[in-house]
Amino acid sequence: MVVLDQEGILWVTLNRPEASNAFSDEMIESLVTMMPQADRDDRVRLFVVTGAGKHFCAGGDIKAMRDETGMFAGSSNELRERYQKGIQRIPLMMEALSKPVIALVNGAAVGAGCDFACMADLRVASSDAFFSETFAKLGLVPGDGGTYFLPRVIGWPRAMEMFLTGRKVSATEALSWGMINRLASNGDELETVQKLASQILQMAPIALSMTKKALRFSQKAELAQALDMLATFQGITQRTQDHKEAVNALLEKRKANFQGL
Repeated sequence: MVVLDQEGILWVTLNRPEASNAFSDEMIESLVTMMPQADRDDRVRLFVVTGAGKHFCAGGDIKAMRDETGMFAGSSNELRERYQKGIQRIPLMMEALSKPVIALVNGAAVGAGCDFACMADLRVASSDAFFSETFAKLGLVPGDGGTYFLPRVIGWPRAMEMFLTGRKVSATEALSWGMINRLASNGDELETVQKLASQILQMAPIALSMTKKALRFSQKAELAQALDMLATFQGITQRTQDHKEAVNALLEKRKANFQGL
């Protein structure tokens, strides 16, 4: 379910509440098709992903695992291909998005649901939210890329603890770990995420996109490579109309009016 509001926020809702929004082949295909298209739409400035009903995302569909259907069907080699052509397209897609992504986490973010939240740039959680990496409990590994993303969000020791114990991390603990950026009281989730989104939307769009790309790149690049990218980006941004507008607005003591040019 997708809604674009007047501020340019695209609300993306995982919509399988009857299954706690566990991933299905159809859901995966919808996400990896729709979000890149929206990323190229000038009307869209920011994504908020959330879950319908009581939970954000329960990860894999347990019934499909039991029945060995959908993404869980076939031999070991077939399963490998299903992952590469299926759920592993989500982290590649999320990593490539140029616009900011906020995960609004309600209730459970478990397994691949926890990992999906960690693929976002920022996270807001309701007070009843919790995070858990349950793969080992199910005799599985994080085939969706969780071992790549979670340590980059909370650090290696805490990520190792979550994966090896499968324990629940409450929203309060997640905030103290830096796993989430904002903790919202129940009922105030939309107001909290909208306030954060509004702060982001006050920034210059081109600079936002390039800063996000530089941050993502810097997580895996050598210092010299990161500096080279930043020099290139600075050369571009310093000749944008938005930069000129920002400087003039600062000198004239007024709010800048960015056009993404």
